[in-house]
Amino acid sequence: MDVVWHALRDAFLMAWEVWWALVFGFAISAIVQAWVPRERIERSLAGSGPKPIALATALGAASSSCSYAAIAIAKSLFQKGASAASALAFQFASTNLVWELGLVLWILLGWQFTLAEYIGGIVMIALMAALLRLFVSPRLEERAREHALTADTGHEHHAASSEMSWRERVTSVAAWSDVAHNFRGDWKMLWKEISIGFLLAGAVAQFGNGFFSSLFVHGAAEPIPTLENVVVGPLIAVLSFVCSIGNVPLAAVLWSGGISFAGVLSFLFADLIVLPILLIYRKYYGTGFAARIGALMLVTMILAGLAVDGLFNLLNLIPTGPRPSRGDVFGSVEVDYKLVLNVLGIGVFGALFWLTRRRGVTDPVCGMRVDRAKALTHEHGGRTYAFCSEHCRHAFAAEPERYVRPPGGRDPARARA
Repeated sequence: MDVVWHALRDAFLMAWEVWWALVFGFAISAIVQAWVPRERIERSLAGSGPKPIALATALGAASSSCSYAAIAIAKSLFQKGASAASALAFQFASTNLVWELGLVLWILLGWQFTLAEYIGGIVMIALMAALLRLFVSPRLEERAREHALTADTGHEHHAASSEMSWRERVTSVAAWSDVAHNFRGDWKMLWKEISIGFLLAGAVAQFGNGFFSSLFVHGAAEPIPTLENVVVGPLIAVLSFVCSIGNVPLAAVLWSGGISFAGVLSFLFADLIVLPILLIYRKYYGTGFAARIGALMLVTMILAGLAVDGLFNLLNLIPTGPRPSRGDVFGSVEVDYKLVLNVLGIGVFGALFWLTRRRGVTDPVCGMRVDRAKALTHEHGGRTYAFCSEHCRHAFAAEPERYVRPPGGRDPARARA
């Protein structure tokens, strides 16, 4: 019980360390998603060459950092004609080039890791585009597209289609409602990942550095330790089942435990090949395509980790001082700037969630909160139901009895969530 208590305490302290960054990061991401039009970019992603890949990268960087959302949107883009290279570039950008991820990395590991994450994301996209045809033939890509067109589409986050100016958006409650609903949607998708990440980091921290000595090569001549670490990093990520921002706390513990700079990077990059996501690839695209893009991603993650490590080593940017102690990683609760920022974070979090309660309604199919003034609707049994997407409205119309709450019964959407 003492070990469990210390694990929970360390998990809380790490969450306290980055709470304000998570809130402000997600808020900025929600503003970008709600106020930056994406329709024109989406129409430009078909075809090959650097332009569609660059546009997909920009769209991904402006999207949610949720790995599951990234692969759902990438699949939708792929269905609409985007190339496999563009769809994968969107996934890499959405999970490696977003604001909130860099901010949390900076706080827990330092600015060098934030810079390396962003550079590494671009390197992975370039490597993926260069190596794609070694893994995926045009014929297999088209078969995967046909398979994706028959797969369950689910729902996505979309940017608001408002013609307001930026000044009008800042003063408009409706525009901030778009932000709030994107903010709430991202938290709903990610809170489990983030929580598991903190809990896992707190638990692993109790093992001590001796545990890591059995995982990582020490004392051997370079490049053996770096090569071993850059392979072990993704394997730990795959087996931990934690992706997106949720793997940053564990990365901090691994760095404290002795893994190399390249190993940390490859671990962070590997959030798109954790086991649950590999199974989703199989569902979306078929076994053959899923296996090949999984192998392609693993290769690009390892090569990108080595490339960025080599570049940073050349520029003397790899941290060389003593590794952070457990106290440095997990911090403490004190009257300082973190207390002020965390209180502000609580205020922002509460205000945006309050706005979704005031203006929102729950989609009975997926449980997503949507703005009632802009939602798609359907009449049934004398009541009007609101939906986040045409997919959810169609699912409801086909089987309304499955989603309508019986008198005095439990909300079906909430039960499924």
